[in-house]
Amino acid sequence: MIRTIAIDDEPLALQLLTSYIEKTPFLELIGAFDNPIDALEFLNHEEVDLMFIDIQMPDLTGVEFARILEKPPKLVFTTAYEKYALEGFKLEAIDYLLKPFGYDDFLKAAKKAEKQIDLESQETVDANNSFLFLKSDYKIRRINFNDIHYIEGLKDYVKVFLQHQDKPIMSLNSLKALESKLPDEKFMRVHRSFIVNLEKIETIDRSRIVFGKEYIPVSDQYKKQFKDFLDKNFL
Repeated sequence: MIRTIAIDDEPLALQLLTSYIEKTPFLELIGAFDNPIDALEFLNHEEVDLMFIDIQMPDLTGVEFARILEKPPKLVFTTAYEKYALEGFKLEAIDYLLKPFGYDDFLKAAKKAEKQIDLESQETVDANNSFLFLKSDYKIRRINFNDIHYIEGLKDYVKVFLQHQDKPIMSLNSLKALESKLPDEKFMRVHRSFIVNLEKIETIDRSRIVFGKEYIPVSDQYKKQFKDFLDKNFL
């Protein structure tokens, strides 16, 4: 649920906004205000994801209000004046609703906000998801992604080769299961038996990736994907 507030000094416009928010399944109305000053006090104490706000209001406009917020929520501006659209987009507003607007236009704006909030949320998860746990020798070991050089899959086991460790960590697991837990932008399957950390590759010798004395083959099945990676980063 996206925690949402509405701000508009016109009672009928505010009532319409709140009714639209309440009928939208992925929005949660947590506040409705007829002036931005009361909303400011609320924002100082509550976590808000999305704000629908009128631009033309006495004392403090919606644009001025958004500018004074240190970390504003996602913004959708509403106004009867089209000339203010540019100001709204300069503040990286998700959308701009020109009054009078119906629920269809409101829903389009809300879905834009949902998509952007979901994307940023996923990016945060990916940034925080920097390790995994593996069971090895009756212990549970934390494996940091940045420490992995490459992973070798055997019949019933995987061997995880880490930097600064002479011996790999062995775990009763499948390479496919482990691959599903690794971030795609950092790791690549280059052979049915090997996954490599792309950030750890320093030398490639005739379609083989060199890690110290070990040579990891790039099989035909994965050559195109690996070549695309090289082309993207080739000088």
